[in-house]
Amino acid sequence: MKVLIVGNQGDSDPGLVGARLLDLDFKLAFSMREFPREWKSIAGIDLLLLLGSEWSVYSEHNGKEVAAEVDLVRTAMKRGVPIFAICFGAQVISRALGGSVARAPEPEVGWRAVSSAFSPELLQHSWLQWHYDIFNVPASLQTVASNEVGPQAMLGRRVFATQFHPEATTEIIKRWSSGKGVDELHSQGIDPKSFVESSRDCVARQAPVTARLVDWFLTAVSTDN
Repeated sequence: MKVLIVGNQGDSDPGLVGARLLDLDFKLAFSMREFPREWKSIAGIDLLLLLGSEWSVYSEHNGKEVAAEVDLVRTAMKRGVPIFAICFGAQVISRALGGSVARAPEPEVGWRAVSSAFSPELLQHSWLQWHYDIFNVPASLQTVASNEVGPQAMLGRRVFATQFHPEATTEIIKRWSSGKGVDELHSQGIDPKSFVESSRDCVARQAPVTARLVDWFLTAVSTDN
């Protein structure tokens, strides 16, 4: 089994989601968003995993790359390739299926509660958030998790997408909390060092939940006919 992971150069760690896929004997292949002409073919791919990004779907600066990823999503769906999408990846899904993406009414940075009547045991938890945009759920998908800011997860035929980050590890959070992430955290009243330290327990708590989420996706979503 092979998964194609689409992420940005220097920020393409699939974290806990990737770790669970490796546990299940998936082989990981990577394509960098910045270089769509170099992307690997989805022929022979069993799963497409779209990661988060610092980009905005509606930004003119990366319009060609976003258009290429939208085309990739549509091609994967036509071929029946299951898609698991996270944050920016979920926003790409929304655009590809006729939804919209806009600036969120407020930034979500940090561990935030998510509600779900669809599957509380899998989705209704405190998840890592780090985004400034929010997606509209297309008519062909259903909202399966949300909070006061907006939709947090959506589900369709062989498609599952989250606004939150189920893949987040302490290493990922540490990397995001450095560089310009320091200013982003400070702007939200969050001390970077304390945030990384407190996230260790959160990651440990969520790791088994993410594993169950991946298992559910593979058994209940990716095989949906």
